Amino acid sequence: MIPFLNLKDVNAKLREELLEACARVIDSGWYIAGNELSAFEREYAAYCGSTHCIGVANGLDALTLTLRAWLELGRLQEGDEVIVPANTYIATLLAITENALTPVLVEPDDDSFNLSPGSVAAALGKRTRAILPVHLYGRLADMQGLLEVADQHKLLVLEDAAQGHGASIGGRKAGNWGNAAGFSFYPGKNLGALGDAGAITTSDEELADTLRALRNYGSHVKYRNLYQGLNSRLDEIQAAMLRVKLKHLDEQTAQRREIARRYLNEIDNPAVRLPAWGQEEEHVWHLFVVRSQRRDRLQQLLDKAGVQTMIHYPIAPHKQKAYTEFNHIELPITERIHEEVLSLPMDPGMTQEQVSRVIETVNQANP
Repeated sequence: MIPFLNLKDVNAKLREELLEACARVIDSGWYIAGNELSAFEREYAAYCGSTHCIGVANGLDALTLTLRAWLELGRLQEGDEVIVPANTYIATLLAITENALTPVLVEPDDDSFNLSPGSVAAALGKRTRAILPVHLYGRLADMQGLLEVADQHKLLVLEDAAQGHGASIGGRKAGNWGNAAGFSFYPGKNLGALGDAGAITTSDEELADTLRALRNYGSHVKYRNLYQGLNSRLDEIQAAMLRVKLKHLDEQTAQRREIARRYLNEIDNPAVRLPAWGQEEEHVWHLFVVRSQRRDRLQQLLDKAGVQTMIHYPIAPHKQKAYTEFNHIELPITERIHEEVLSLPMDPGMTQEQVSRVIETVNQANP
């Protein structure tokens, strides 16, 4: 079986560096909010091109705490509307509703899977205060166009960059476009920790200062609490792991791009719709997502032939039981995407022979 992503092998290649980093933390005797976190925050902010990076417990907290900080700062009010793509993972919506804000679900562009400036402009309402674009599958949303809409209507922009580590347009990376960005370092991400982890990037000094308190029980100084905060701290072990992995991120991204290049050039099954990709941008291919009107049958054929695939995601957020208030909404583009998408193996450690086998298997499949 060709695995969808072999994390064991990915991490085995970095074993000695990871063990050394882990030992460094153990020997330091300091395990929360220490030198490793500070160093990672500096290094990742520099990588993204932002002024600040605030490490948090996970990607959901990164989004939730940013919206919460804007509420604390008076930049948002409960009930304000946040425009979000309807085909995102449910975590994006959870961050909005957790803050008593109102998600406005917008159909994505059918080719890029991302928000388009035109769809955002059409969804603006009297209480629209923010846009939450998602860099889905590792491709940046049209941030230049979205920022023009945001500037025109004085909207905040929070990037959901959970899948966009290193993605860029014109050399400007994810995490350095909006007012802030939330990242996930879930183990399967392009930059993945060895457990849950996340971060927020921003160049807004006041926002960064507020976030540092909110992640730490609402406190800058122990036992003095400014806000009703959370315990959402990126611990020293995970920060150390991420420092190691950040050094190898660009190399692994190049390997992902080579796999994607071969998929795009060599898969020619007419029953399979390949992802669109504009050459003006740097896609990091967190996922390589094809579409088929007979997706489930295609997946069965590939599995039988020894190729593991995944579905990201089978049920749209507005059709989930958790959001019954949205169950009546009809979003045909989103619903069709969720019925058709299938993610092919995208492992930076894949051999050329494995890539060839995936291509041959897809081309021979007749769903």
